[in-house]
Amino acid sequence: MSWETIRPDPDRFADLPDFDFEARYETIEGVDVHYLDEGSGPPVVLFHGEPTWSFLYRKIIRKLVAGGFRAIAPDYPGFGKSDTPTDPAFYTFDRHVSFMAELLERLDVADACAVVQDWGGPIGLRLAVDYPDRFGRLVIMNTGLFSGATPPPAFLQWRSFVEANPDLPVGMIMQRSAITQWSPQVFAAYEAPFPDAASKVGAHRFPLIVPIAPGDEGADEMQRVRQALTEWTRPAAVIFGTADPIFSPRVGERWVERVPGARELIRIDEAGHFLQEDQGDLIGDHIVAFLRDSA
Repeated sequence: MSWETIRPDPDRFADLPDFDFEARYETIEGVDVHYLDEGSGPPVVLFHGEPTWSFLYRKIIRKLVAGGFRAIAPDYPGFGKSDTPTDPAFYTFDRHVSFMAELLERLDVADACAVVQDWGGPIGLRLAVDYPDRFGRLVIMNTGLFSGATPPPAFLQWRSFVEANPDLPVGMIMQRSAITQWSPQVFAAYEAPFPDAASKVGAHRFPLIVPIAPGDEGADEMQRVRQALTEWTRPAAVIFGTADPIFSPRVGERWVERVPGARELIRIDEAGHFLQEDQGDLIGDHIVAFLRDSA
């Protein structure tokens, strides 16, 4: 099947700060999917959230490569340098998992560590439990699995804001999320994939497809993944920014309680929801240490 898409303007991605990685692409169902593939060694797959893209992981990628690991960071369709399908119906939980599964198949990823945050949690954790030969370790950061239980009020406020604003003010959203000082060039990088409302259809849809009632699409799948993770005895690290209004450290503690392979909650101060941006170097060090300790 092919989808009508918008191709990102490459000029908007020129001279991004600390982002000189080679752009790579795979065409899946007519959609060009961008990903980074840096370094060599045991693979680490970095799953981004909303409304971000692989740029979010640039500091962590450098730490992984320097530590002797292979860092793979895809952009979901509708995000980053990937094509944006224009049909809102394209954007479903199942489809994004399917696209990422196909990309991992083509890259022949095996025994990797999945690093997940925000929407990267539902996508990456589902891939980890559904494809156990592809993933042997987890790093869980500021995310949750909404399986129909009542979400926190902060998320419902965010969802209502998104629903009312199809032309999402991405720069403003990121500015309000920043805990540390981000440069103007960094904010511009997060806005680079989204020059107009048409380019934001994926970013607009993602919060709206989070299941917030038991019968919502995706609720059963997220519940299945949640249950499967109660039997995950392989190594897992839980790293949470402490200043996230949606996923508080208590959510991180519940991950440690739920996942047998997780030992403790690593709290990152002066870091909010996008902790990779606030404290990327520190988090990269923690991930490298975890990977070495669990080898």
